[in-house]
Amino acid sequence: MSGQVRVRFAPAPTGYMHIGNLHTALFNWLFARRQGGAMILRIEDTDELRSTSDALEVIYQGLKWIGLDWDEGPDVGGEYGPYVQSERLDIYQEYLQQLLEAGRAYECFCRPEELEERREVMRARGIPPKYDGRCAQLSEDEREDLRAEGRESCIRFRVKETGTTVIQDIIQGEVCYDNSLIGDPVIIKTSSFPTYHFACVVDDHLMQITHVIRAVEHLPNTQIHIQLQEALGLQTPQYAHLPLVLGEDRSKLSKRHGAVAVTDYQEQGFLPEAMFNFLALLGWSPGDEQEVMARERIVEQFSLAACDKSPSVFDVQKAEWMNGEYMKRMDAEQLAERLLPLLVEEGLMEPQPSAQRWQWLVQVVDLMKERTPLLTTFVTWGRYFFTGDYEYENRARQKWLNREDTPEKLEVLVERLQLLQAWDHPTIEGTVRGLAEELEVSAAKVIHPCRAAVTGTTIGPSLFHLMELLDQDDVVGRLQRTAQLVRAGELAPLPNENE
Repeated sequence: MSGQVRVRFAPAPTGYMHIGNLHTALFNWLFARRQGGAMILRIEDTDELRSTSDALEVIYQGLKWIGLDWDEGPDVGGEYGPYVQSERLDIYQEYLQQLLEAGRAYECFCRPEELEERREVMRARGIPPKYDGRCAQLSEDEREDLRAEGRESCIRFRVKETGTTVIQDIIQGEVCYDNSLIGDPVIIKTSSFPTYHFACVVDDHLMQITHVIRAVEHLPNTQIHIQLQEALGLQTPQYAHLPLVLGEDRSKLSKRHGAVAVTDYQEQGFLPEAMFNFLALLGWSPGDEQEVMARERIVEQFSLAACDKSPSVFDVQKAEWMNGEYMKRMDAEQLAERLLPLLVEEGLMEPQPSAQRWQWLVQVVDLMKERTPLLTTFVTWGRYFFTGDYEYENRARQKWLNREDTPEKLEVLVERLQLLQAWDHPTIEGTVRGLAEELEVSAAKVIHPCRAAVTGTTIGPSLFHLMELLDQDDVVGRLQRTAQLVRAGELAPLPNENE
């Protein structure tokens, strides 16, 4: 193998790209970039029945969304291509022939139902189910007879029957497997496609992969891969098996935990920078308490030796908190650029706003970004900035819009606000607080009904600053409308709503 560190992310294009895949890709990328090495993208499409071009496109999109690039791959080329396994079928034949000639591989004619029947017998006897070697000692005449029957055959690899396979894993430490417990695995299917075991061993060798970084679920497979490498006379790369990513109930992350696909998190409004940071800290720590870290610092400090053996929990609330921190720290104009497509999609902004409208949006974003954990929550919570067509929350109805004195307060405010010659937050604040003093009530008893009327909510940024960003006539109209709805009894609390 070359002196340069070479890692690979090798997904199968058989469905959506989930967070566990992205976590593995990220750790490969971090190690490659920290070591000044190469990141290879290889597509393992040996499951020819389930692999699709749509799933492949999802892989590309997910990696690019979080900001990962690769030095070699199907779309960028490289010295060791092709980088799609279905395009490498001829290559595997050479290595298969080597195993057959050495007696380390053989044809198996067992049908799936026969294999399952024999596994059931093993389970009933309390024996770990594995292939029983039925076809391992067939003579050539017996194989000819089975072919004459029309039986299809696959190719199995003959594993060692005694001894121990030892894996020296960078993260998991030394792991030993008893060879007698391993059944001979299929390496070439009846379709002539290689299985994962065979193809990845050959490809890792030919692509000069120095470190195989993958999920701990693959650790049992590694015993087979090491034996294949030995049988073929290939060098064994260094292995590093990453800890599992679990759901909040500490079970394996799955659809029942909610969003799992990378696209789900995109649609929910997570920033890729925040997801990069959050995933990097699942199973790895820089050694201090800092959590919000720039990409450059993560790369600078990353090491496989600092990865944890224990599973990590994908805490959605923690992920949202981190996303909120990134939104707070982001330049308002940059954040507005991220938000504009969502606002356009909701019909709240035009695709190409004028310079004046754009500057207004940047001001709105600057005011709101301290409070919104996701891009989508900005669009939901900040709807009242863009339209008067908003819902009155039940809490606003219960606390402030269901009072007898509310319409009168709002109507007096209408009179005062529509006469203002200056529309800025100090003037607006002076007017609202001045009314409270005249009525001899606390400022809150005017501020909160005003907020509920203008925004439909009970919480949000500074009322006076947000009113400044709304059109004066629009604010007056909202106050008038709300006063009329309250008098008509149309803003009574809604029944059976959980607050």
